[in-house]
Amino acid sequence: MDLLHAFWLALIQGITEFLPISSSAHLILPSQVLGWPDQGLAFDAIVNLGTLAAVLIYFRQDVINILVAWGRSLAGHQSDNGRLGWLLILGTIPVGLSGLLFNDFIETHFRSAAVVATTTLLFGLLLWWADARPSEKRGIADLTWQLVLFIGIAQALALIPGTSRSGVTITAALVVGLNRVAAARFSFLLAIPVGALAGGYEALGLIGNPEPVNWVALGTALVVAFVSAYLCIHYFLKMISKMGMLPFVIYRMILAALLFAFIV
Repeated sequence: MDLLHAFWLALIQGITEFLPISSSAHLILPSQVLGWPDQGLAFDAIVNLGTLAAVLIYFRQDVINILVAWGRSLAGHQSDNGRLGWLLILGTIPVGLSGLLFNDFIETHFRSAAVVATTTLLFGLLLWWADARPSEKRGIADLTWQLVLFIGIAQALALIPGTSRSGVTITAALVVGLNRVAAARFSFLLAIPVGALAGGYEALGLIGNPEPVNWVALGTALVVAFVSAYLCIHYFLKMISKMGMLPFVIYRMILAALLFAFIV
């Protein structure tokens, strides 16, 4: 991979990782549509590290509060943040189990432009429906373990390219009554344990892998993914309370139409 490809792919990853438009779809498309070579395991691992660092640093105070309160809950000291820590663990279990059981099958059979086009369309429509319907406008503190388990099961669907992890978790959170900002914040917090699991899985895949490494390209990708993801989180949270999810739904519809046209 040359430096230019690394820059653009990292920028795509950073921008799309936390928007409800599917980062995996956008990383598959350059190879499917433009004929770019597959970016490889090392690149996937490094850009995921960049986006994980972005969400950790952006929500650093929340993360510290949750970790401290969760640790105290082990000693019997209960609090809202400690409870949230347990809920984040619960919400991560379905995608972790699904990844172990089905990841190889999905990688073999679902990484295609046709699948991406279909899931981009269907889950974009679901996002529009969830955002447009009347809701109870709950906050994160109102979540129960049953609601979080529902969101976690929905998150497991994001293993299918084109679904969008952030998109499907925000959709599920809106369905159970969270307001837009709370849905997005909970989705971002869920991205932390999921990102750590994905990074660990990719690191295991690199063990014994003879793939050559271009450290300059990987270093560039790390910085670009981190900066673009951090800015994306910041501006996304600012705009959704005013504009809602409709701009992203429209984008998904246009992208799906272009993909279907490419397939035909």
